[in-house]
Amino acid sequence: MQQTLDGLRADVAELLAVEPAELEFDDNLMDAGLDSIRVMMLIERWRAQGTEIGFAELADAPTLAGWHALLTTR
Repeated sequence: MQQTLDGLRADVAELLAVEPAELEFDDNLMDAGLDSIRVMMLIERWRAQGTEIGFAELADAPTLAGWHALLTTR
């Protein structure tokens, strides 16, 4: 899966019910309201698209920029 930064922002914004432009690339997504259930929903979506990533990895880098870096190395 090749995830663009804007695509990732759109995925997260959809789960938070906000406009993508409301999320900055270096915002802490947990502080923005993303909870563990929603993170797991994203993980399952990405796994279905062929990307293996774990919750702990995402929790260690809870920003769009951090997640994008992780996802593009898969």
